[in-house]
Amino acid sequence: MIPESKRKQIIALVKREVVPAMGCTEPVAVSLCVAKAVETLGRQPETIDVQLSANMLKNAMGVGIPGTGMVGLPIAIALGALVGKSEYMLEVLRDVTPEAVTRGKEMISENRISVSLKNGDCDKLYIEVHVKSGDSNAVAIISGDHTHFVMVEKNGEVIFSDNAKSGNNSATEDVALTLHDVYDFSTTTPLEEIAFINEAAKLNSEASRLSLLGNYGHELGKTLSRPLGRGIMGESMFSHILSATSAACDARMAGAKIPVMSNSGSGNQGIAATMPVVVFGNENHNTEEEITRALMLSHLTAIYIKQSLGRLSALCGCVVASTGSSCGITYLMGGSYEQVAYSVKNMIANLAGMVCDGAKPSCALKVTSGVSTAVLSAMLAVQNKHVSSIEGLIEEDVDRSIHNMTRIGSEGMNETDRMVLEIMTNKK
Repeated sequence: MIPESKRKQIIALVKREVVPAMGCTEPVAVSLCVAKAVETLGRQPETIDVQLSANMLKNAMGVGIPGTGMVGLPIAIALGALVGKSEYMLEVLRDVTPEAVTRGKEMISENRISVSLKNGDCDKLYIEVHVKSGDSNAVAIISGDHTHFVMVEKNGEVIFSDNAKSGNNSATEDVALTLHDVYDFSTTTPLEEIAFINEAAKLNSEASRLSLLGNYGHELGKTLSRPLGRGIMGESMFSHILSATSAACDARMAGAKIPVMSNSGSGNQGIAATMPVVVFGNENHNTEEEITRALMLSHLTAIYIKQSLGRLSALCGCVVASTGSSCGITYLMGGSYEQVAYSVKNMIANLAGMVCDGAKPSCALKVTSGVSTAVLSAMLAVQNKHVSSIEGLIEEDVDRSIHNMTRIGSEGMNETDRMVLEIMTNKK
């Protein structure tokens, strides 16, 4: 059993990493930074200049902004200035109204907003906002984490500065974990100490349900649940897992004003770590305790993988979250720690290298690919079938296998990341 002191650290870690978010977290983080800069300025700005890291730019270009019916950064920036409240954190756009959207469109048409790539070295997650009004100006910078302000300045005077290390792993690096730690914590911690994770099930299940009441994104969730989808996929637990997970992603990526529970700064990761476990557990008639522990296992596995992968990378986040859900499903199937480790190896062998080409409605397709692999990996794992150490990235030690995958994503795919951004920003 995990010592009490470390248990408390892990609980604090999960509570930091599994939080509500409305809209895609990259443009929302930009809105948050703008809101902080405007609050510091003390009045509405005449101009807003936003400088972003390449990964932030890539992930914020193609997603819907909640409550607007619009896509992309300009409206997210305008609304951050007009109605954003930094105290709301990743729900910064909670107070968006049709009137605010109209005013935001006017701000955009007046060419008061500029967005550019940050020059020089910076974190993969980096946002710098400059706002001006008359002779006054303010600056706010977020780095390393979607809500981690490292500097706030007004008229050249530093109001706040955080010199702590703010690298891609800033929010997760303070608790050293192994997969065995993750499993032990999730399966042995007193239930009342981890019951808070059930909020993820409530929030993301509601997002999935509400998605089916509208027409969001590519409507993958609705397509899978319609007669055509049922005719092809069947009326099965598997099809229910895919439709429930993709529906929530459809709504989120299209900009529905529906909050979801995120994981490690990503709503899609929160959805993918939650919905497969919830649907499987309910339809498999697992107990409430088993589902709670499986949810914690899923979310904490995703957090653990992100410790070495970093907040943003060229590796699609669905690989991380789906690996977590595969662990949770394996546990709900009655799997042991060894079989949970087998499911991780199966996931890495199949999905390592899936490219992140920005946040957008088609993320629902990638999430569904990851979740379908999660189920297959769990099915093999509980039969003690797994990819062996003579194959590809897999080693006998599951933690080394995880780090092989995250090295690919955080280091090996950097050139891929640059090419993806070049393609996205130079379309004809």
